[in-house]
This record gives sequence, C-alpha cells and structure tokens, in this order.
Amino acid sequence: MRGPGDRAPDRRNCCHGVVLPDTRGIRREHRHGRDHGGRRARGHDRREPGEYRERGTEVTVSDDGGTTRPQGAADETAPELVIISGMSGAGRSTAAKCLEDLGWFVVDNLPPALIPTMVDLGARSQGAVARIGVVIDVRGRQFFDDLRASLEDLEKRGIRLRVVYLESSDEALVRRFESVRRPHPLQGDGRIVDGIAQERDLLRELRGEADLVIDTTDLNVHQLRAKLDAQFADHDEPELRCTVMSFGFKYGLPVDADLVVDCRFLPNPHWVPELRPRTGTDTEVAEYVFQQPGAKEFLDGYAELLRIVTEGYRREGKRYMTLAVGCTGGKHRSVAMSERLTKRLIADGVETVLVHRDMGRE
Repeated sequence: MRGPGDRAPDRRNCCHGVVLPDTRGIRREHRHGRDHGGRRARGHDRREPGEYRERGTEVTVSDDGGTTRPQGAADETAPELVIISGMSGAGRSTAAKCLEDLGWFVVDNLPPALIPTMVDLGARSQGAVARIGVVIDVRGRQFFDDLRASLEDLEKRGIRLRVVYLESSDEALVRRFESVRRPHPLQGDGRIVDGIAQERDLLRELRGEADLVIDTTDLNVHQLRAKLDAQFADHDEPELRCTVMSFGFKYGLPVDADLVVDCRFLPNPHWVPELRPRTGTDTEVAEYVFQQPGAKEFLDGYAELLRIVTEGYRREGKRYMTLAVGCTGGKHRSVAMSERLTKRLIADGVETVLVHRDMGRE
C-alpha cells in the first residue's frame, strides 16, 4: 500500500482511463460486445431495514465521560471509504489503480477484520488521508464473516461507506484466466469453472448488498476506468446517478440493468429503405419513431413512472440506477427512445450517462 506522502509507483505498464465530460450533461458511449447469458441480474439491491447496514439508535460514550454521540451519527474526522470486491478476474486490480490515480489511498487485499483499524489511522491523519479504497479478496467463509462484522462496526460509527461489486460472465472469466494461464484461486484440484461457481456462491449475498454493481463482461480497461472515474472523481456528489443504455434484444439483455424498456411494440425503421442505414440519433429516424401511434404517449407515461421511481430511490438512499432500453437490433427505436428519456431525466435533476451499447454492431 502507498501513503499520501510516498512516491507514486511507476505506471508505465498501466492503462490510463478516459476522463469523461461534465457528468451533469449527456455523455454517450458506444460499446460493442455480447452480454453472455442473456439474463437480468438483481443489480445493486438495497438492504431491507433491520439488516446489518441499518444504523442503530444506541449511544456511544467517550472514554473520558464526555459528550455522547448517537450510534450512526457521522464521524466528521473519518475518511470516506470504498470497498471494492467481486469476482476474481472481473477487474479489481484495475479498479484499485483507477482510484489511486484519482487520489484515493488504496490498500489491496487487506484482511477484512483490519478495515476499521485502517479507517482509524485515516481519521488520525488530520485530513491527509480523506478517501480510502480497500480491495477485498474474499476467499473463504471466515473472510466473509469478518467483512460483515467490519461493515457493521463502520455503519454504527457513521462512516461514509460504499461497496462496489465487479461482476462478469462465466465465459469471460474463463477466457481471462486461460489467457494469463493462471488457476482460479478457489478451483483447487478442479476446473476453472468450479472455482468460479464456488466464488459466485460465496459472494452472492455481498453482491445483493452492494451500492454499485459493474458488469465488466464487455468492458475493456479504458471503459472500466471511465465508469469508475465518473463515480469517484472529486466532484460534487449527486443524490442519484443513472445510466441509460440502448441495446438490441438479439444481442442479449444487459445483466446490470435495474429497469428494462421494450420498444419492439413500435414499427421498425429497418424496413424503411431510406432509414435502414441511419440510426436513432438521426432526426429523420427519431421523427419516424415518434410519429407512430403510442410512441409519444409511451414516452410521457414512462417518464412520469421514472419520476416516481427516482424520487423513491432518493428516499431509500439508492445512488445508482441502470435503465436499459431495447429494440430488436439496438439501432433505431431503442436509440431514439433512450435519447428522449435521457433528456427527461436530466430535466428532473438526475445526473445521467447515455450509452448506445449495440449501435453500429451489425
């Protein structure tokens, strides 16, 4: 690990991320690649009240008999903390390097039981260590239990904490391990897929409790770093961030989607010869789509639904949302609809990123 005053390590062999524009505007990212499995995941579900990250109401009395502080009240001297975990091979090392480049104090493979101690050391630094990133490699049940106990302790102390979980499909993980000719840390005498299955089962609960889930199946190093930069760069923290992603159903559902919109009820511009080579970003295609019966009504109705959902997410403390908008090929209808929905979300004060996953893929 590296302290704030230590010399930065040589990064000549590191891939540098792409710094995105001001997140309060629309950002477009075109990503081509297949989502393996074609299934929806739960994404980053919030815990129900009463579970271990729910803050209590007990009081903490100082050793010298001084003032008391309600359990869960924020400790103003404590640093901001991000826990990075997830599947082996999903990009934890890349995430650690990205946070370090953003000025975070990053500790790799810290035993979970030592996380509260690390936070205490940061609190004593008098602001020199204001943001700490900890990469957790959970390879056994005891490690997971220690992590759970540490998170309980930090929540009771009011530490500002976020958990990032890096996900990837089994096929992508197998390819990555085979490309570097290394075994999976949990496979033992079995196959790589056996280790992946064991790790996925072990981390299932942590995944469901994470604040942010990033699926790296179709992301390269630069795209992963760009996503992390958008979330953890030093700028004003918004209440809610949303990613609007257009996609083609024939290429599979985005596994990290929280909400899915199906635009296949609208006539397909693909069958209009002059519109076939164009995309939903072109004015002619967008006009054709929204001239169809029900298109404007659907946009207005779904925008109102999103307003209700985002207000609820803010109340519940949910910070990230992924809205997937699909049509057959991800080129015309879903692109046009996602463009309009993005504008509605921004108008409602939601910081929004626009991604056209499959546009140009055919």
